[in-house]
Amino acid sequence: MTFDSTASSTAPRLLVVRNDKLGDFMLAWPALARLKAATPVPRISVLVPAYTAPMAHLCPWIDEVLIDPGEGADREAHQALLATVRERRFDALLTLFSTPRIGWLGWRAGIPLRLAPATKWAQLFYNRRVTQRRSRSRRPEYRYNQELAEALLDALGLTPNGSPAPPYWPLAEAERRTQRRRIATELDLDPATPWCFLHGGSGGSAVNLSPERYAELARAIDRRLEDEQRPTWILTAGPGEEATAEAIRASLAAAGVPVHRLPPRDGLDDFALSLAAADLFVAGSTGPLHIAGCLDIATAGFYPARRSATPLRWQTCNRQERRLAFRPPSDAGQQDMSRIDLEDAADAIGDLLLSFTHLGTPS
Repeated sequence: MTFDSTASSTAPRLLVVRNDKLGDFMLAWPALARLKAATPVPRISVLVPAYTAPMAHLCPWIDEVLIDPGEGADREAHQALLATVRERRFDALLTLFSTPRIGWLGWRAGIPLRLAPATKWAQLFYNRRVTQRRSRSRRPEYRYNQELAEALLDALGLTPNGSPAPPYWPLAEAERRTQRRRIATELDLDPATPWCFLHGGSGGSAVNLSPERYAELARAIDRRLEDEQRPTWILTAGPGEEATAEAIRASLAAAGVPVHRLPPRDGLDDFALSLAAADLFVAGSTGPLHIAGCLDIATAGFYPARRSATPLRWQTCNRQERRLAFRPPSDAGQQDMSRIDLEDAADAIGDLLLSFTHLGTPS
């Protein structure tokens, strides 16, 4: 089908689904930006779990947020979602990660154009499919998502207008400076020194460095820089990750490295906005790393030696010159992060810190 813009007085109505983890959702923002840049400008609704909904509300490319109750919800919740989707009379469904439940939802809701990756038997519910073979990890995840968005624009007959570039979360500079002032006040920090945020948790999924290894990395970076160049380390943590952050803090404090814990934040959205104050964000391949990437903050990511989790596949979507990635040698075990050369990583991160100007004193 082709969307006939002359036959409708409204913009095409799109439902985009990425209803899994935070990092996966953040890597959908480049695709959402691609869709929103089309002519006529579509109205974009997203279907996300309650956990990532606060980030969806912050996304400038999204017009409406619908909550997916999830696989384990009761029949009444699923019927309510079906009724809502039917009521919206969407012109197209784009599922970035295909599952039978969502395909069945789109089919039952009568959405005329349903597009998804050609993945397993879930593809039977879709009338447009794109073969990607993501498990081969030949491209970044966000590029796979953009490819699906481009296929949808083509199927709808919408006109793409250029290719949006980082930052995919174009936060106003005034907001960045507000966040920096806020943290400087909370922690009594000098805003004119570089701030390195470090997230030592794994979110329960990504393989990550141990707290001891993160502390070793930060100490190695600190040794490489002159006094006026030494960063202040600000440690972040998600729910249940506080002990990891405290272990890193105690180790660095004992070594005389300037270090603080980010104060508690009022929800995921408030936490995400705080990351805009960072000059550099260091973490495993977790949701917070990909929030920083969307903000075009400089990132240093640590990845396991697993084909489905390569630095290329789970690349952050910031500019190339702001992006570093480290992994063990190819003969390391899939869970073995101990073979990453931290001295080499410290060299690269130290050079990156010296290559750009930090925010400095907010005006």
